[in-house]
This record gives sequence, C-alpha cells and structure tokens, in this order.
Amino acid sequence: MTKAELIEAVAEGAKISKTAAAKAIDSMINGIKKTLKKGDKVTLVGFGTFSAVKRKARKGRNPRTGEEIKIPAAKVPKFTSGKSLKAAVK
Repeated sequence: MTKAELIEAVAEGAKISKTAAAKAIDSMINGIKKTLKKGDKVTLVGFGTFSAVKRKARKGRNPRTGEEIKIPAAKVPKFTSGKSLKAAVK
C-alpha cells in the first residue's frame, strides 16, 4: 500500500475528503518524527511502538571491492508491533 492508497482508505473510512485525510496522515507522521528526534517513544496501543535506538559503530565490507570499511554509529528508528497487530497478521 502506498501513501496515496492509505490516504484514500482513510478518507473513505472516516468519510472525509482526501485533502483532510492527507493532512491528518502528514500531521501524524510529522508528530512521530518530532517525538523520535527528541528521543521519546510513540506508543499506539494495539498497533505498536515507535522508538529511536542507538546503533554502535561497526566494521563492514564493501561488497564490490571487498575492502573493509568503518560504519559510523547512528541513531535509527525502530518499530515493535503490538499484540493486536501481530494477531491480525497471522
């Protein structure tokens, strides 16, 4: 499902315009981004939890040349699915 398809599904489900659905989805995504940037978690009960985790620096290998490279430490987003979402996907 693409973002456009999601917007259409939300608009139909909530009986609102696609413009309003797009604004709502964009607002939700931006809110999650801002919260993760601050280092906090976003928990949507039954759906899952978004968090930011620190990944340590590590050694990697360039697949084309085989040369060893250093991969710097980074802060990356993580999603853990909730119980209801896991059950729905089964």
